[in-house]
Amino acid sequence: MSTPPVHAPMSQFAVREGELLVNGWPLRRLAERVGRTPFYAYDRGLLGARVAELRAALPAAVKLHYAMKANPMPALVAFMAQRVDGVDVASAGELRVALDAGADPREISFAGPGKGEAELRQAVAAGVLVNVESERELPLLAGTAQSLGLPARVALRVNPDFELKGSGMRMGGGAKPFGIDAERLPAVLRGLQREGLAFEGFHLFAGSQNLKAEAICEAQRLSYALALRLAEHAPSPVRVLNLGGGFGIPYFPGEQRLDLAPIGDNLRQLVERAARELPQAVLVLELGRYLVGEAGVYVARVLERKVSRGQAFLITDGGLHHHLSASGNFGQVLRKNYPVALGTRMGEAAVENASVVGPLCTPLDLLAERMALPAAQAGDLVVVFQSGAYGASASPQGFLSHPGCVEVLV
Repeated sequence: MSTPPVHAPMSQFAVREGELLVNGWPLRRLAERVGRTPFYAYDRGLLGARVAELRAALPAAVKLHYAMKANPMPALVAFMAQRVDGVDVASAGELRVALDAGADPREISFAGPGKGEAELRQAVAAGVLVNVESERELPLLAGTAQSLGLPARVALRVNPDFELKGSGMRMGGGAKPFGIDAERLPAVLRGLQREGLAFEGFHLFAGSQNLKAEAICEAQRLSYALALRLAEHAPSPVRVLNLGGGFGIPYFPGEQRLDLAPIGDNLRQLVERAARELPQAVLVLELGRYLVGEAGVYVARVLERKVSRGQAFLITDGGLHHHLSASGNFGQVLRKNYPVALGTRMGEAAVENASVVGPLCTPLDLLAERMALPAAQAGDLVVVFQSGAYGASASPQGFLSHPGCVEVLV
């Protein structure tokens, strides 16, 4: 048996007597508690530990926001809202969830390149900060502010003139649908004196899923320098400077976990500079995947072990309709396996290269391809790690009309 590449160890979850534990719950018992498979389970202990880890590594003056597009499950958002300083939303639907979860409207920001007039009205009525993505939004916000008799709190999202190197997704630099091009900002800022608009600062988000601390540090320095230049044209002092996020987590063989130490040192220097150069500004980090991604697992049950011309297939009741990212169809150019294990046979020796597939009538329904696994039997539980972000809500759960999956916070 040839050995596939090895993933980073998923040591965040404990194991007892060969069975994976999710916040102390043995996987089989958790499946009985949930009532059916497949399901996503999110570990409260790991979520809290990740926030604490960040708090210890980053300057206290930097605010930590949860970007809930990574995982909008209401119970999880409520849990996170109690532990972070704010929530970033990307739709009116997410805004409702954040408000229901108890997030402070003063610490909610609303981004997205295609906000509708009704969404902008909801944002102004709620009193949240709108990250303006285009010049089209400004007169709409001003009109809404006047009709409601409320100020429209705005920060301008900047499409910078640089990219976050090494990012899984580049969301700034070059031609992008996100934000206003940096070279347009001076003119936009000079014309910002519309009645009802309350300028608060800038939002810069250059990219996501980056595992290189030096690249993140460079992007933060460049973002700060750009915001400092733009502040000279602003109608009032900058109060909020959202430096985005970009912190990645390891999914694939050879990837290492992000080193927070240099990022913390870099942010301490920027905080010191901001105290002199932007004295009214608060620096904000907007993190989604990094906060929740490693705390979640996707669990599916093996229905059958099938051998076709010498190749073993584990056919499960889960698949790409629940976990598009793990199938490789959520942006991967060359498909790579997420870390996958048999959660009911942890520690057993790998004896075969098996492919984990779902019940859908398409060859794209692949959760793991030729992975070294123990010999599985019907009833075993397959676990896909690194599944706390961009899982259920980023998947086509209506595809082929199979049942949807359950999500639980454990």
